[in-house]
Amino acid sequence: MKLTATTIKNAKATGKLQKLADGGGLYLEVTAKGNKRWRYRYYFQGKEQLISLGIYPDISLKDARERHAAMRRLLANDINPSDTRKAEKASQAGAESFEAIAREWHNKNLHMWTERHGQDILRRLELNIFPWLGKKPINDITPPALLAVLRRMEDRGAVETAHRVKACCGQVFRYAIATGRAERDASQDLKGAIPPVKKKHLASITDPVKIGELLRSIDGYEGSFVVKSALRLAPLVFVRPKELRCAEWSEFDFDKAEWRIPAEKMKARVQHIVPLSRQAIEVLQELYPLTGHGKAAKYVFPSPRTLSRPLSDNGVLSALRRMGYAKEEMTGHGFRSMASTLLNEQGWNADAIERQLAHGERNTVRAAYNYAQYMDERREMMQAWADYLDELRAGGKVITAKFGG
Repeated sequence: MKLTATTIKNAKATGKLQKLADGGGLYLEVTAKGNKRWRYRYYFQGKEQLISLGIYPDISLKDARERHAAMRRLLANDINPSDTRKAEKASQAGAESFEAIAREWHNKNLHMWTERHGQDILRRLELNIFPWLGKKPINDITPPALLAVLRRMEDRGAVETAHRVKACCGQVFRYAIATGRAERDASQDLKGAIPPVKKKHLASITDPVKIGELLRSIDGYEGSFVVKSALRLAPLVFVRPKELRCAEWSEFDFDKAEWRIPAEKMKARVQHIVPLSRQAIEVLQELYPLTGHGKAAKYVFPSPRTLSRPLSDNGVLSALRRMGYAKEEMTGHGFRSMASTLLNEQGWNADAIERQLAHGERNTVRAAYNYAQYMDERREMMQAWADYLDELRAGGKVITAKFGG
């Protein structure tokens, strides 16, 4: 039942906290001493959030409902009202502060990133930059001041994070320059000031004989059939682990023998086509009766706990460990390196391989038109690759010559 002005006015202290609901997550909180505050409880990306809408009677019932409606409109557009509130506060503290401009830049670029990537960017800034530089006018931040903050990350061993945060700060500075609120990019003078990141190569098996052993181990895996199917499909499609575990049945077309991964799921934000070999289709068709039927059917590889969520990122990794493969030997990402190494050795067109690996195109506009490039050759390559894996599984002759023309 909706609140009325009379109900609110007559609400008295009872010695304990009261919550008088108005609907849609909006409620009046009455403290043990009788103080009254408007609050809005909502969910954003599956997590409960709570935000204050002001003190009663300064904020009337009508005012509270108007603020509540405005925040619901933000949620309808996938914008977290709490983030907007933080940006407004930062703006009030100083429209040209680094934090205010960084949040503005972040909001304007959210559509270009995956949900997770956008969250990671903001979180890095909130943890590593805002506490020390957030309130400073962006035009007053000098290279030494920025370096001092980056050194904090370097000193704790997070060198890669320091490089990522520096690059992110550079984008904020350049955005401020473009919008007339800064004169120069302080990060540009820090080239070479932070030691380079030691590249970590994700473990992969590229020896043909050992690949055959791995494939036979997968065939003999005695765990979950869903996980076993993911393991069987992984070397045949060599997509990124997250793209594999989040695959949805609606993305597959068995008649065309292809899997179309939507742009929003891809690292480069461009649709990706995976031609399906005969062997890949067989794996999927065997799994379909288990996870592809029913109203709740969505993910090809659902979580064992609920069909509404995909397999966790540890699903395939844990299975590899159970089969005796240590993290230094093989990872879920290793199927990509496996395919890349051997297909290049076999003489396939390097550009076709790169396109099939969906390695990011620097020019995103060009990438949007090139997602189907080399498709005929890629279809031939994917079938030849699946046939080659069958040979290795059977312990057959190791082929090193090029399959395609």
